[in-house]
Amino acid sequence: MPVRTIITPANPILRQKAKKVTTFGPALKTLVDDMVDTMREAPGVGLAAPQVAVSQRVIVIEFAPEPEEGQEPEPPKLYRVINPEIVKASDEMVMGVEGCLSIPGYAGDVERHAAVSVKGFNLQGKPIKIKAEGWLARIFQHEIDHLDGVLLIDRAAKVWKMEGEAPRNTP
Repeated sequence: MPVRTIITPANPILRQKAKKVTTFGPALKTLVDDMVDTMREAPGVGLAAPQVAVSQRVIVIEFAPEPEEGQEPEPPKLYRVINPEIVKASDEMVMGVEGCLSIPGYAGDVERHAAVSVKGFNLQGKPIKIKAEGWLARIFQHEIDHLDGVLLIDRAAKVWKMEGEAPRNTP
């Protein structure tokens, strides 16, 4: 599948509320496959359709938690969620460093819910629900923000230009 161009805030699509997906078919599967390839090529751990200039409520996330000392790492799990929505969020908030593929070279301290429950649909239009905590919860919140035209720079307590490489867990 082709790797798509990741847009920056100069493109107004990034700041618009994305449209709900109403048709589940080959075009949606192509978009999602392209998004997965684009995310992996970047490399990142998440990507929202508006980041590739498509105003649709679609996100992809691929993430594996850090293994405990002495344990084998888990293979990353791939999430493809259509029309995702946070239906429950923990009261506990956590500050963490985030980067964004649409804002290359910058990072910020962003406060997020420690855990979230997300509902949405799979590629076949079947309902799914995901419970996420820690970094995975942060990634879901970051990507769902993109669907509402919200960027990490809007939520960050502090933003800075990075030296060298992006943080490993850049959504």
